[in-house]
Amino acid sequence: MEDGKISTRTVKEIAAFVNGQIDGAENTAVVGVAPIDQAQTGFLAFIAQPKYDTFLDTTPAAAILVRPDSPQSKTACLIRVPNPYLAFVRIARELFAIGEPEKHGRHNSAIIANSAEIPDNLSIGPYSVIGENAKIGDATIIGNNSTIAPGARLGKRCQIGNNVTIAHDVIVGNDVIIQAGSVIGSDGFGYVKDQDKYYKIPHVGTVILEDNVEIGVNVTVDRGTFGITRIKKGAKLDNLIQVAHNVVIGENTVIASQSGISGSTEIGDNVIIAGQVGFVGHIKIGNRTTFAAQAGITKSIPDGMTISGYPGRNHTRAKREEAVIRQGPELLKRLRKLEKFIKKHFPSSDEK
Repeated sequence: MEDGKISTRTVKEIAAFVNGQIDGAENTAVVGVAPIDQAQTGFLAFIAQPKYDTFLDTTPAAAILVRPDSPQSKTACLIRVPNPYLAFVRIARELFAIGEPEKHGRHNSAIIANSAEIPDNLSIGPYSVIGENAKIGDATIIGNNSTIAPGARLGKRCQIGNNVTIAHDVIVGNDVIIQAGSVIGSDGFGYVKDQDKYYKIPHVGTVILEDNVEIGVNVTVDRGTFGITRIKKGAKLDNLIQVAHNVVIGENTVIASQSGISGSTEIGDNVIIAGQVGFVGHIKIGNRTTFAAQAGITKSIPDGMTISGYPGRNHTRAKREEAVIRQGPELLKRLRKLEKFIKKHFPSSDEK
């Protein structure tokens, strides 16, 4: 997008960008992007699943990203690619600048400590604060009313949303996204009880977010008690997630909304965690495991398993147990009928 105007691209340019095969007029102009059911004249859309192929002859879109085996279209130019959805996302972001973060420049109400190391191309919004000895990498964008506490270090090309707090001495890698309202590096929930009184455990560790991590809205990541809470490269956390002290989350792991991980638990690489999953503390979760929504995980899980239910167990077993439970009322009805039959036809000696 240039000077407030929508950029125009040709199908030929778009296909070259994603190594697509053109089926139609390569000079067709494309002025924007949209889902297939919302596309307007001149727009680019995509169809990744066969069930949406009915749109091929009804959409007003100028061009459609489709699978290599998709049918022809009577109205639109097609660009055939192995993964239409991925190609669409890349085109939207990199050719049409959809989803690009807002750049503020350096607002005059922002407070930047004299000892902070900041680049010339830092973008920082109104009323944000960068503390003493903080260090910020090139091309990082910080939203409104956010705090980068003393000693915190942020890498290059980070995107920090509005009302974000990055606590003291937290380390953030390159290309990290932290969305609005999240708090990285607050004290963990730790106390020692003596009789009827609780004594707070000091949390003097830190948090490390490695490269390409994304943190959603209103996520809390507690600092280590004496060590490190670490989220490894490529991990993606949805909104409203709690990560407790000394937790480790592995590479390319994805966690959906409202899940919670208790202290000192280690999550492996390439794990998929659905919404509202809870993990007790001090357990280890294997690589490439999958957890269904609302699972309650009370013990360590080996590599490669799919887990559901509470307490969390093998998904196939959980489905079988659930099937039995669902039959409970009918089984009880049949059992009572059988008891009546036995009492009537086979009375015990004390009933004779």
